[in-house]
Amino acid sequence: MTTAKRQRPTRGANGKIRYAVVGLGYISQAALLPAFAHAKENSELTALVSSDPEKLKQLGKQYGVQRLYSYEQYEECLNSGEVDAVYIGLPNTMHRDYTVRAARAGVHILCEKPMAITEEDCEVMIAEAKDNEVKLMIAYRLHFEEANLTAIERVQSGDLGEVRLFNSTFTQEVKAGDIRVRKETGGGTLYDIGIYCINASRYLFRAEPTEVLAICANNGEERFREVEEMASAILRFPGDRVAAFTCSFSTAPVSSYRVVGSKGDLRLDPAYDFVGDLKHYLTLDGKTKEAKFSQRDQFAPQLLYFSTCVLKGEDPEPSGLEGLADIRIIRALYQSAQTGQPVRLAAFDPGRRPTPEQQMKRPAVKKPDLVNASSPSGSS
Repeated sequence: MTTAKRQRPTRGANGKIRYAVVGLGYISQAALLPAFAHAKENSELTALVSSDPEKLKQLGKQYGVQRLYSYEQYEECLNSGEVDAVYIGLPNTMHRDYTVRAARAGVHILCEKPMAITEEDCEVMIAEAKDNEVKLMIAYRLHFEEANLTAIERVQSGDLGEVRLFNSTFTQEVKAGDIRVRKETGGGTLYDIGIYCINASRYLFRAEPTEVLAICANNGEERFREVEEMASAILRFPGDRVAAFTCSFSTAPVSSYRVVGSKGDLRLDPAYDFVGDLKHYLTLDGKTKEAKFSQRDQFAPQLLYFSTCVLKGEDPEPSGLEGLADIRIIRALYQSAQTGQPVRLAAFDPGRRPTPEQQMKRPAVKKPDLVNASSPSGSS
């Protein structure tokens, strides 16, 4: 006996996709909520979901949102007929549950990265979205960002010659008690910031690694009792190309990568930030040219693109397979760190990869006052 699928909510009378933002932590407040002002063409903030009544009250007033729900009222939100899509900005361990519940209610899902904690979680999320005929996109904001997409274009142009090497450093200070250093919320350097390095190497090499090796380090501080303080990794790609990176939760902030070819190299520093300008340093024939990419809203493009996919019935890139591709690598890296041995990876096809055509430009947003939230380092 088959169960009838729930009737999918229809979009608002103005033809826009109506979003519920689920989870009102730092990223949601600092970047996602303000981004709706730059995504008015096809996206509308309709509901907020949080366990914090003060957040709901103050942010509801600030953004003119009247539909306010606790986590216990999530099903009520999904079945209200007033929500077409959810943005899931919850701790990593909650992504699977909240995605599955949205899919079964016929509501489309834009889920923060990392997609989930395990490959099984990712596969369930993908299957539920497919079975319930909803769109699932993972929020890789750099897939729409000019500096990183231009880097892809430069590598593909052949200007650097045969590209052989990728190297990256992504570090920051993370305060004690933050969800990023708690095991129960899916913390860890690889899940939180290492994923940027992994994803960048994959979209620059246009390939999947075949073997990985990693070590984890810990300086013994109490805040790192549950997760590693630092991790370093080496990824072997087809053609014996190599990507290497180090990520840390206990050092000064650094966000850079360098891709090196037989004729030159391209360095992005900073590379992954959403606050401030990003910069290219291109070196050819011993001469270096600098290019600046002014700060822009990196979150509105995700909303605009995903809403377009929903409205047109198109499959998004980055898809659930893109999210799964990174999680399988992260899991293999942790296995390698635990065993001290390299780990071979089975062949995997994530489907489409980001292209320069996905670039969208929206002006930078002014960081709003935060309500019971702070950055990973503890600053407001």
